Parts: sequence; structure tokens; C-alpha cells
Amino acid sequence: MKVYFASLGCDKNLVDSEHMLADISSEYEIVSAPEDADIAIVNTCAFIKDAKEESINTILELAQYKKDNLKYLVVTGCLAQRYYEDLKELIPEIDVFLGISAIPNILDDLKRISDKEKIFDIPDNNLKQSASGRRFLNPPYHYSYLKIAEGCDKKCTYCSIPSIRGSYRSVPMDELIKEAEFLAKNYVKELILVAQETTVYGTDIYGKKSLVELVNKLSEIEGIEWIRLMYCYPEEIDDDLINLIKDNPKVCKYLDMPIQHASDRILQKMGRRTSKKEITTLIKRLRKEIPGIAIRTSLITGFPTETDEEAEELCDFIAKNKFDRLGVFTYSKEEGTLAASFKPQIKESIKKLRQKKLMEIQREISIKRNLSFVSKKFTAIIDGYNPEEGFYIARLYLDAPDIDGNVFIEAEEDYLSGTFVKVKITDCSEYDLFGEIIK
Repeated sequence: MKVYFASLGCDKNLVDSEHMLADISSEYEIVSAPEDADIAIVNTCAFIKDAKEESINTILELAQYKKDNLKYLVVTGCLAQRYYEDLKELIPEIDVFLGISAIPNILDDLKRISDKEKIFDIPDNNLKQSASGRRFLNPPYHYSYLKIAEGCDKKCTYCSIPSIRGSYRSVPMDELIKEAEFLAKNYVKELILVAQETTVYGTDIYGKKSLVELVNKLSEIEGIEWIRLMYCYPEEIDDDLINLIKDNPKVCKYLDMPIQHASDRILQKMGRRTSKKEITTLIKRLRKEIPGIAIRTSLITGFPTETDEEAEELCDFIAKNKFDRLGVFTYSKEEGTLAASFKPQIKESIKKLRQKKLMEIQREISIKRNLSFVSKKFTAIIDGYNPEEGFYIARLYLDAPDIDGNVFIEAEEDYLSGTFVKVKITDCSEYDLFGEIIK
């Protein structure tokens, strides 16, 4: 039996997919095209409307192959967890529904699949988390995400994650170390730590924050050169974490810190646990104590009841605090969340205008920031090569893959992806840099 696998959604979903593929590949052949497969598996996302639409469209596209070669269609991930009752009626071509906590069961479920009955493997979404230590790695091979926890306890009013993925459950530290060692042996140079929230890692199983201890142990693994921290909630960033970023040479001086808004009223309506003043104080402290730190954040604009004045307040906050990297999302009304009941809801056209204005402000910040790097020297990691344009694609410690900028480098020598090189920045664009390799 040949298996085609489609992984949708976030980097945390990608880790789940690689765990499943590691199990599946031990007994099945993995193919890259659905027309060659006997079984198709979709690991879905259901975080916001666009993600749900992409997941459903992918399922429907794969269902068409059941007219020809495809014998079985398997749906797992957030959409299966949340909507399997609806999906079994709307898309009868689906043969297996696999919930979040049932991911370790994937091989057993494939073995018992049949034409006679559907499989609904949707256990409680609060089951203990574990890591198998094995992953089916997909290119690029030199960086990899390490998912250190599942679920969330914050219960922000706009977010459906707690209802889909359950309460916060940390993966035991020894299992994460084992998995990281496996990644290092398979050429991974950069570990990117992810979870719904990384900063409270360990509180549920060790009774205390254990992220710093985990990162220090990860940094001892031979072959791991960079460790990058994502999804750090501002209210949980403490002295120990700041000192870790400042003092551990393997930890990138980079912090992904979602703040979502700057209006105290909107922050309160969102169920967030920080204020504008606290965020401002933290930003100043991070920049003072960790010179050169790159701070990334994400915002939600068009949140229900957001006034023109509050939208302008957010613009002013971004202009003053000048985040190094910024993502702006328009509010997505998600069923079952408290914010879905708030009135008034903001028109889509207004959301888009507010998003556009914020990104225009960030564009000017990014241009000035990039200009300040011209003539400076950095260490960069090679991510790949563009043969048509004749340049290497690389990143500085300032940038996470896929979401931040790149450095485009012309070089006469050949370099493998994952190679660290010294570069001098020679030019820049709005979001990217250009450089040359120096010895």
C-alpha cells in the first residue's frame, strides 16, 4: 500500500505530521503524488476561517481520486477533532477520522481500515503528550521545529485552540532531548522551539517553569548551533528567560512575542494578561539587556468593538516601539469563542484597511532597520540556492524561516544548506538583505 500525505497549517502541525510519517514509513511506501497512492492522509488546520477552507478544499480534491486509484481517505488534525460529526455527513468519502490525541494510533488505524465501516478515533483531547524521538524529515533538513507542548490554558476570547487541542500539556524533557539528538544526528543545525505557548513549559508536569532548563540541555547537544524561541507570551517573560537569551551563545538573540494589541480595553476584551504599559516596559528592558535582539510580534486588527481611536492607538504604538518583525492578522470570528458574541463586529472592509495601514507603518520601520545593517558583518545560515538567479538564500539570527526576511548572497564557491558563513551586508530592500561572503 502506498501513502500520500498532505500537511496543512502551522509548524506545530508539521511536527505532528513528521511523527505520523515516521510511523507510517516503517510499513508503507510514502509517495509524493496522490495519483500514485492507495491511501491519502490530510493533517488539517481549523484555527481560522481561511485555514478551515484550505483543509476542506484539500480533502475534496483528494476525494476525487477515489474514482480512480485511491482506496482510502484519512483526515486527522484540528478539523477532524472539531468537526468529524459534520464531515462524516458532508464528505462521505472520508474513511478514517483521527483526533489530535490519536496521532500515535495512526499505524494501527491504517492496519484495521476496511471498506465496510468508517473509523472514528477521536479520544479525549487532554491526553498526556509524548514524543517518539523519531521524525520523517522533509527538506530543508538543516532546521527543524521541536514541539515542546500541546494545548493552551490561556483561553483568549478570540481563540479556538483550547477547545480543539485541549489544556496545556508539556512533553517530558527526556523525550524532547532524545528527539533533538535524533534531529542533530540527521544534520539539523537550528532548533526552533514551538508550542501554543513556550514560556510556561514544564509547569504542568514539573510544577515550575522549565523552559530555561530545557534549552540549556538542548544547547549541549553536539551539532545544534542555533536555538530559536517562538510563541513567548509577554507576561511570562522573566529574568531567567532574559538571561538565557543574553548569556547562552547558542540561543538566537531573537524573541517571538505575540502582543495582539496595544489598547488596554481591547487587551482586556481579548482576555490577554498584559497592559500597554507592561508591554512597553518589557520591550525597553529586552533591548537594554540584550543588545541586538530582534523582537517579532503579531497583532489582531478589527477585533470586535475596536474603535477608530483604538486602531489609531495601535498604529501609534507600532510606530513608537518599532518591532523588528511584525505580522498583522484581521480578526476571524470563530464559533464557540467568547469574542464571537461581542458586538459590534467590525466590517471586513474596515479590518482590511486597518491591516493595510499597520503594514505600511511596519514597511517604513523595516526599510530603516535594514538600511542600518548595510556594511555590517554577520553570521548567516545557508537555506538554499536559486540556480536561475545565481544566488544563495540565507538568514541571519534576526530571522526565522518562512515568516521573516532573507539574505541573498552571490558566491563563487559551492555551499551546502545548513552551512554557516560570514557575510557583509551590501544592500537591502524593504524586508530582505543582500550580502557577500567574507573570509
